[in-house]
Amino acid sequence: MKRRDLLAIGSLALLARFSSAGLAGEAHAQSAYPNRPVRMVLDSAVGSANDVMGRILGDKLGQNWGQQVIILNHPGAGGGISARVAASAPADGYTLYIAATSTFLALHGGRGVAPNLPVELPRDFATIGFVLQQPLLIAASLKSGINSIAELIERAKEKPNQLSYASTGRGRLTHLTMELLQVRAGVKLRLVPYAGGPTEAMPDVISDRVDLVLDAYAGLAGAVQGGLIKPLASTWSERLPGLEDMPTVAETVPDFYVGAWSVMLAPLGTPDTIIRKVNADLHTALDDADVRAKFAANGSFPHPMGPEETTAFVQSQQKIWRPILEKIAREGE
Repeated sequence: MKRRDLLAIGSLALLARFSSAGLAGEAHAQSAYPNRPVRMVLDSAVGSANDVMGRILGDKLGQNWGQQVIILNHPGAGGGISARVAASAPADGYTLYIAATSTFLALHGGRGVAPNLPVELPRDFATIGFVLQQPLLIAASLKSGINSIAELIERAKEKPNQLSYASTGRGRLTHLTMELLQVRAGVKLRLVPYAGGPTEAMPDVISDRVDLVLDAYAGLAGAVQGGLIKPLASTWSERLPGLEDMPTVAETVPDFYVGAWSVMLAPLGTPDTIIRKVNADLHTALDDADVRAKFAANGSFPHPMGPEETTAFVQSQQKIWRPILEKIAREGE
């Protein structure tokens, strides 16, 4: 064999050894994930339902990883701000994103909708998994004198567009839910949007400047337990465990059901090995008895899913809600 052939073979062998070492190093780095703090971007304000649940989950993941999980709240623009922050982060697994229902349900190009919404999977993010489902709670100002969904509907029929309700922004699930209620009950209510969610809206509800408020139970639990607002009903399909005295909207408006949900995502390009590891670790955290108890206390239900199942679920929800979104667009809401 000629000398130049031997040199070529030697060079190829050396290159292969370096390539293998590089791949092994990359695999080791991913298997050791995480070896530094992880950022978790939330699309909701501090004190909101998603913030409460995100912090419970972040604490457990941090304990299991032995690394701090840093919560970053980026509310506003119907979820568009948080989506932009998360999408622009390095795709290294050290930025995770918990996106709520409304981030996926905006009507593209609609009035007041951020240009980067709705989020589409798998186009915009790598899907990690499903986090939880939450019933919504409709509550009234104590001074409004409204004590039930039936009374709410009766009052709204007497005075169309006079009863006001606080929602976490236009196009968010709270807004869509009340639009659905108005269609089903044949009434008209007045939307008062609050980008900061129930934390921002609560002073106006308590003081009776706004008649009604709607959010996931976790976001209203403190005000309900403190006797500051009157709970009317949940949007769940049946009465909630531990809250059996609270009726459902469906007991007055047949077959009415809405559930909020949230999913965990990562920037596009995040290595699949990290996606699968975080999904497995997410399942472990959601199966933890302490996490489940804390979620249940806030009216939330963990529901682990794999990445593919989560993507399919989100796509199906987008199809279900499209008619309501188009109604809002037609009416110029």
